[in-house]
Amino acid sequence: MASTSNSNTHEQVSSSSSLNWKERILLPTLLAGVAGGGAGLVSKHQKVHGLANICGTYATNFAIVTACYCGAREFVRASRTGKPDDLLNSAIGGFGSGAILGRLQGGQLGAVRYSVMFAVVGTTVDYATIRVKPALRSYYDSLVNKKDDWLKLPEWSPIQVLDEEALAAKRAREEELYRSVHNLKKES
Repeated sequence: MASTSNSNTHEQVSSSSSLNWKERILLPTLLAGVAGGGAGLVSKHQKVHGLANICGTYATNFAIVTACYCGAREFVRASRTGKPDDLLNSAIGGFGSGAILGRLQGGQLGAVRYSVMFAVVGTTVDYATIRVKPALRSYYDSLVNKKDDWLKLPEWSPIQVLDEEALAAKRAREEELYRSVHNLKKES
């Protein structure tokens, strides 16, 4: 009986990780790519290398770093069978991905520097995301769930949202105008 509940828990964790990988890996990678492109726009190197080239380089580098970090964090989470909001997963994943990328970039000293930097920055960003996500979710829900009030046009706007009575009155005016125009054409 205990092995059945343990396997069910393991199946739930693995199915939730396979379903939410877009939210935990792909979305941050895409957002980092956009942020990298924006950083390339304000880079001092754009005059030397060209705007498109430097924006593409920054976007690619930011996306690669974020994908490595998020992938390592999710690997640690799956290995530890932890929750997605566990900050220890972020610290270990940041340390591991920073060590690998730092070793490729700057040797042993780079591995030490990058691992500490990735662990601190990644854990800080994940902590901030955990804190900000409920506020953003409630703001989004307040915008989406107000079906009538989500977009209010000012009264002076030439675009008017009409209810059933106003639509019926408008149709009646249009039909009257149509009849009067056709009567004028017949008389001429």
